[in-house]
Amino acid sequence: MLRFALRQAFVTLMLTAPALAASPAEQRGKTFALTNCARCHSIDQVTPSPLQIAPPFRTLHKRYPIESLAEALAEGIVTGHPTMPEFRLEPDQINDLLSFLKTLE
Repeated sequence: MLRFALRQAFVTLMLTAPALAASPAEQRGKTFALTNCARCHSIDQVTPSPLQIAPPFRTLHKRYPIESLAEALAEGIVTGHPTMPEFRLEPDQINDLLSFLKTLE
C-alpha cells in the first residue's frame, strides 16, 4: 500500500512539475494568450483550435522560428486568419508571449 501511494505521489509530481516551473514571463504570456488568442487558437499541447483555420500555437515553431515573430507582434500581425484582430504588443508583452510559445515547442 505504501509503495502504491509513493508511486501515485511521484506521478502527480511529475505531471505538475512543468506547470510549477513556469517562469513569470511564461505565465504572463499564457495569460495574454488565454485572454486574446484562445477564442480562435489552441494554446495548449493537445486540443484543436476552436476556429479551424487558426493554427494551434503548438505548431507555430514548425512554420516560423519563434524569435522571428517578435517584429510582427510589435508592428501588428495582419497576415493571420480573416477574423483575426490586429495586435501591436509592447516589448514586455512580446517577450512574455514568446516565452510562453517556446514552452509549446
